[in-house]
Amino acid sequence: MTGPVSSTVPLTGFAFAGDTLDRADALRDDTDALTVLWPAARVMLLDDDGRAMVEADGALLAPEGASLGGGPGASLFLGLKDGVAWFAAHARHHAVQAPSWLDLRRAAAAWPAFTSGVFAMARALLHWQSSTRFCSACGGAITFRRAGYIAHCTQCGKDHYPRVDPAVIVAASDGERLLLGRQASWPPRRYSVIAGFVEPGETLEQTVAREVLEETQVRVRDCRYLGAQPWPFPGALMLGFCADAEPDPPQVDGELEDARWFTFDEIDAALARGDDNTGDGLLLSPSISIARSLIEHWHAGMRATRDSKIPDKTGH
Repeated sequence: MTGPVSSTVPLTGFAFAGDTLDRADALRDDTDALTVLWPAARVMLLDDDGRAMVEADGALLAPEGASLGGGPGASLFLGLKDGVAWFAAHARHHAVQAPSWLDLRRAAAAWPAFTSGVFAMARALLHWQSSTRFCSACGGAITFRRAGYIAHCTQCGKDHYPRVDPAVIVAASDGERLLLGRQASWPPRRYSVIAGFVEPGETLEQTVAREVLEETQVRVRDCRYLGAQPWPFPGALMLGFCADAEPDPPQVDGELEDARWFTFDEIDAALARGDDNTGDGLLLSPSISIARSLIEHWHAGMRATRDSKIPDKTGH
């Protein structure tokens, strides 16, 4: 295997995977305890587009339960942080004037890891609730239980749980170059690592090999899991891998607009530009994404390999 595949350095730097809540599962069935926690709780309010209510300067505006009045009601219990409960609710259920609204991608780039992570959790769960209106088995009406985590069918009694879609995302290298592709809907010059959803009956390693082959016709020999990122757009879990691949010429047929091998120097120049999308040259995935972290991980591994080959001053 090549250096990047065998590396054990963890992925870092992407959003939604840092400091988080104690989800306090035992409290979800304890209505009395949640009612006691409500007055001092922080409540994240989201509009119908999944944007969070914020101050005029873009900082999170999460009112205390006491200022909203009543009790938790239909609010979704997210968990505890330093003894304070956090809830999420649709803003339309509360008579609150919002100075402004902020979408999750911009919040992830600007907010601390904790608050952006809570926003991601709130957005994913409220989206699931909004899209789970009727029972998929019988079409009966849904009522939510366990502080919002179970959608119970009032007709057939079936319980439905929040949906998470696992997907692999892969930094595939032939030992010298990194394989990147682009979708037609992306900004000009933007490329990213290959990704795709896990299918029934597959291991993650099989998904890595299949997705890379299907999208680029490049064969994967081996792969290694590196880390994961919840990706609530609307409810995926991105499972990051690096892979050792054959130097096959990339070919695309439908899903991607283009795929190609990029050299270390090309990736190095693109990383030096950061998220600046002006000018010419390769544009990489945004810094909040695990895709960018995978690219940076490959780049760091290649740099270390290059540096180890540079002879010292004695010529050794």
